[in-house]
Amino acid sequence: MGSGMLTPVLTVHWDEPDSFTLEGYRRSGGYQALANALRMAQDDIVAALKGSGLRGRGGAGFPTGMKWGFIPQGDGKPHYLVVNADESEPGTCKDIPLMLATPHMLIEGAIITSFAIKADKAFIYVRGEVLHVVRRVQHAVAEAYEAGYLGRDILGSGYDLDIIVHAGAGAYICGEETALLDSLEGYRGQPRLKPPFPAVEGLYSCPTVINNVESIASVPSIVTNGADWFDGMGTAKSTGFGIFSLSGHVTVPGQYEAPLGITLRELLDLAGGVRAGHRLKFWTPGGSSTPILTDEHLDVPLDFESMAAAGSLLGTRALQIFDETTCVVRATLRWTEFYEHESCGKCTPCREGTFWMVRVLDRLEHGKGSEEDLEKLLDICDNILGRAFCALGDGAVSPVQSSIKYFRDEYLQHQKEGGCPFDPAAATLFGGSR
Repeated sequence: MGSGMLTPVLTVHWDEPDSFTLEGYRRSGGYQALANALRMAQDDIVAALKGSGLRGRGGAGFPTGMKWGFIPQGDGKPHYLVVNADESEPGTCKDIPLMLATPHMLIEGAIITSFAIKADKAFIYVRGEVLHVVRRVQHAVAEAYEAGYLGRDILGSGYDLDIIVHAGAGAYICGEETALLDSLEGYRGQPRLKPPFPAVEGLYSCPTVINNVESIASVPSIVTNGADWFDGMGTAKSTGFGIFSLSGHVTVPGQYEAPLGITLRELLDLAGGVRAGHRLKFWTPGGSSTPILTDEHLDVPLDFESMAAAGSLLGTRALQIFDETTCVVRATLRWTEFYEHESCGKCTPCREGTFWMVRVLDRLEHGKGSEEDLEKLLDICDNILGRAFCALGDGAVSPVQSSIKYFRDEYLQHQKEGGCPFDPAAATLFGGSR
């Protein structure tokens, strides 16, 4: 396997020093897709996205063009586009570098999308802690206004659009689309009951499309190259390319843009393998909210269907790699502590369940638990899964259930030895030689 497997489209200009500027973006054909789109019928743009098979790149994998098509037309209400840039799940790290390196690609995609769904206002909701990203996107929006790509009568087309960059206040729950809408409206970010769905009643109770950064940034290349070009990559039901983020115990961590359906074995070949002298123990295919997999899944295609068949989820393609020095109980505890902290508290299963999972896992990690505690953990998971108000609860149980499934003996080993049998320093990157 060589670098020929990579398909740099979103990332092709990341290594250029001025890629984030309007001049740098236009040098490589930036905003040509917008000029072409403004000459197209709006329904034809929606049809092109449907034909491409692009599925949401934020984790859920819902068909993007179909989501656009749900917007009721001729309803007399304002329409809105909201770009979900609140990337904050452990392991997920693709949208922030995209916004840093090529913010104009996102903006061009947002303008085309807004035109297609007949929206005259769009919002980019960026995680507030990444202030450098907020400033870069704001600067790019200002450049776009000055160049006539935003504002009144864009490129002489008669189409008007304003884009507002909104900085969130640092709540993971606001990555959930309806909690994001509440936050945008000035309320505490908590999930809404669905239905009604955002396409019918979203921001300010008006029809709203909510898409991930990578989804929107993929739009210009689809408009330029056509639906068949995008559909010709990936697999039959998981078309196109995506950014795969490798982190953890890997020789060359980073962003690898490749067709969906590539395997972890192939990606590890590109990334120099697991760090020298060690072997793969477990990994996440899509961030901490997806069930962990092991070395027996190295050749499972990284697409939506194959991941589901393997008992996990493709998620955001955040591949966290862990070698044999890592205590799976400790890793699961750390993830669960995150979900306990970030639970908004609106629903009882998630609020109480994550709290108790942390207590039980902490007891087990320190060798004070018992085999009955494993059954208690699985029982708590059963009471959260499918019963929480939003997907945060489902995500919180994923590492717990899957780690017990694959590493039950390791949990019991803690009990037998009266503590954790692993040296935490050995699992750190700087302690890897131990």
